[in-house]
Parts: sequence; C-alpha cells; structure tokens
Amino acid sequence: MTSAAHLFGTNLVAMVTPMEPDGSISQSGVGSLVDHLLSTGCDGIVVAGTTGESPTLTEAETNNLIRTVAARAGDRARVIAGIGTNDTASSVRRAREAEAAGADALLLVCPYYNKPTQAGVTAHCLAIADATELPVMLYDVPPRAGIAIERATLIELAGHPRIRAVKDAKGDLFEAMTVMAGTSLAYYCGIDELNLPYLAAGAVGVVSVVGNVAAKHNADLIGAIQDSDLESARAIQYSLLGLADAIMGTAQGAAMAKTALAELGIIPHPTVRLPLLEPAPANRDHLTQALKAIALPA
Repeated sequence: MTSAAHLFGTNLVAMVTPMEPDGSISQSGVGSLVDHLLSTGCDGIVVAGTTGESPTLTEAETNNLIRTVAARAGDRARVIAGIGTNDTASSVRRAREAEAAGADALLLVCPYYNKPTQAGVTAHCLAIADATELPVMLYDVPPRAGIAIERATLIELAGHPRIRAVKDAKGDLFEAMTVMAGTSLAYYCGIDELNLPYLAAGAVGVVSVVGNVAAKHNADLIGAIQDSDLESARAIQYSLLGLADAIMGTAQGAAMAKTALAELGIIPHPTVRLPLLEPAPANRDHLTQALKAIALPA
C-alpha cells in the first residue's frame, strides 16, 4: 500500500489565499506563495482549507485556485484540496471538481453547524470517499465543526480504502495514539502549538498555518523526530513558540498569516474577506517582533 507520506507529503502547509485590495484572488500572489512554500521545504499544499478562507471562496474560485497551484507545484509537492461542507451533495460535487482540477488528495472536514449524528458523519464521509479515486484526509476540528469525529467513527472510516489520514485539530493525544495503534490511519497534527508531541507520538507530519512563513523550521522538526534527535526537535519547537502564539493565539490565524507573508514581501497584500478583518495594530506589532525573533530563510 502506498504510504501516506507519498500520498499527502509530511510537511504540509495550510496555504492562505492571497488577495488584492478589492478582495479578488491575486494570481501573482498565489504564484509567489507557492514558489516560497516549495523553496522552504513544504511537500504538501492544502488549498482552500479554513486558512485559505474556504467559506468565502466560490466554487469557481476554488477550482481555479486548485488548478493554478497544481500547475505551479507540478511534481514537487502534493496538492490537497479542501472540499468539505455541511452538505453531502455539495461536497461530492466539489470533490469531483477538485479531482478534475488536478488535486492529488482531498481534505474532508467534519460536517459543521447542522450537527449530524456519528452515523450521519460516517455516511457523509463514505459518500465523498466513494465519489473520486483520490485519497482522503479527514479533518477533525471540533471547535469549528461543533462536533468531533469520535474514536469509533474514525476506526470505522479507516476501513475505507481511500480514507487514509486524519488532520487532527482536536488535541486529544490519547485518542490519536489509540486510533493510530488500532488502524492504518496516518495522523497529521493540525495544531501548530502541539506539532512536537504529535510527531513524537507517531504522527506522520503536520498541516501547519505557521508553515506559511516557517515551513523550513517544520521540515527540520520532522527530520529531527525521524532521526530520533529529541533535543534538536525540542529546540526547533521552542524557537517557534512565539511565532505560533502570534499567528494562532492573538487573532484570527488566516489574517495573521497573511499579514506575516505581506510583511516579508512574499505576497503583495494582507487582504482578507469579511467577516474576517485585518489584525489590529497591537497584533501586528506582536507579530513583527515574533518574526524578528526567529531566523527565516531569505
């Protein structure tokens, strides 16, 4: 069986969607950002996920974005398309469109807001996994979805041949280890602050927001764990704590990541779409200090 690392990569970045001041997608910004991610060690790009402002992207914009990123990345990174909604029929359609646009894999969020039963979550995920030939990474994020993908549901879904991985933003390491021990599901940490403990517990990789600006650090962290060099892994994780706090702990993550990328000159503008807002001055100042505190590739 093909490994999860081959299907999805290990050092994944939840890519922001660069925008012009009028809110339209910045094609130059997309190209510049993809090149930056590839040059700093990212081997998997998550397009149109939460950090990519998926709730405010139209289906046409999403498909064009997937197509653009896939063409730019080529065979240098896997492209994982966020296609999950709380409507199964819409998610099936989006999955098929993503496959046609050149995605290598799908990111499927737990259906949000309408709070289905676990049987409903299972039926939803299976319908989407059956809709294409692409491997699927489940996205378990209770704070956003309103419900979790429970342990028994994860174990059941692991029986589907195309459901191969979990982006875990639940933060329950005991559950994660239990599922990893009992299934073939590969885990990816979806909480930047916990990358080290997840990797040490057996996660294959990360899906990182902070990786928009610090993918090289994440690559080094993953490499240190693979080399059983825990001392180096700790040092790398500790060096990122301030940046993780600035991006994920002080304001909205997508907005903060865009602000960081614009400050570094990687994308032209930090524009986000309502209801998101650009960070307040105090948050921007905190971010600037965090960026100065770590060594970023030129």
